[in-house]
Amino acid sequence: MNSIVSSSNRTIAIWLLICCATIFAMVILGGATRLTGSGLSMVVWKPIMGILPPFNQTDWEIAFQQYQQFPEYQLRNFHMNLTEFKSIFWFEYAHRLLGRGIGIIFIIPMLIFIFKGMVTRPLVPKLIIMFILGGLQGLLGWYMVKSGLVDNPHVSQYRLTAHFGLAVVIYGYMFWVAIGLLYPNKGQKHSLANFSIIITCLIFITMLSGGFVAGLRAGLAYNTFPLMAGQWIPDGILSMEPMWRNLFENIPTVQFDHRVLATLVFLIITALWIMAQRTKFPSQIRWGINIFLIAMLIQVTLGISTLLLQVPVILAVAHQGGALVLFTIALFVSHTLLNKKSQF
Repeated sequence: MNSIVSSSNRTIAIWLLICCATIFAMVILGGATRLTGSGLSMVVWKPIMGILPPFNQTDWEIAFQQYQQFPEYQLRNFHMNLTEFKSIFWFEYAHRLLGRGIGIIFIIPMLIFIFKGMVTRPLVPKLIIMFILGGLQGLLGWYMVKSGLVDNPHVSQYRLTAHFGLAVVIYGYMFWVAIGLLYPNKGQKHSLANFSIIITCLIFITMLSGGFVAGLRAGLAYNTFPLMAGQWIPDGILSMEPMWRNLFENIPTVQFDHRVLATLVFLIITALWIMAQRTKFPSQIRWGINIFLIAMLIQVTLGISTLLLQVPVILAVAHQGGALVLFTIALFVSHTLLNKKSQF
């Protein structure tokens, strides 16, 4: 019986990791959609029938006419022709199509696994939570898009960050459950586990701060490093009232905060690596922490390069993907340190 359960757990874990891979692709595609200014091109949301794109010239003209009724066309893209509209439409269409695909990839296997009795009782509520969060993510995505279809053709940085943050939460929760199935608890946590969890939380907070940078297009300002306009602390960093608004609405403050958080992540991952060199770890864990350090160095390089080159699409997308890679490694290292003390 144990072998059957173990085999079922491995199958479910592989399925969850495939779901994680599709969410990772979704985050990357979402970043490209935002950076290419394509996110507001589909102004009508049809969760079921909207899977079909325009098929002929008439369909395209109708979609373009619908787009022309909204502020982005009227205030920003009034010069755009149908061919140019198609180029931004396909990014958003692919993003929404992949979102629907993720739902299918999740719900159908889940029902099959439950029907076959492969899902253990403790796992059922976890899968239900994933399903609910996925549904909320779809609603939040449309709520985000709606913020740019009213008066100002600009998506709210609050809604953008919430949408991105929920995607990371879903991804992280799925990944955590999957590695828990592959590597069940074998003992008490290691002394570095709490430090690793703190790092993971800080990476997540830094990712959220990056959402505000993206939402405000703050990466297009202060394109120097390490100074901002020749200063360590730029002018106007606390110019808004009440003061809390500066954290989320003030471009100098938002970029400054992201720099500080990223620097702190750099320092504490380096500290974790140094502490790990003084500890006897199995090779699997040591390799994980070494890769953690390397991924962090790559991510810092991508972030600085994206800033200095004024946010080219390819680098910016790579930087967003790099953040999710770093978060993934942090989860793996934390899970290993929490559950593997018996192996030290």
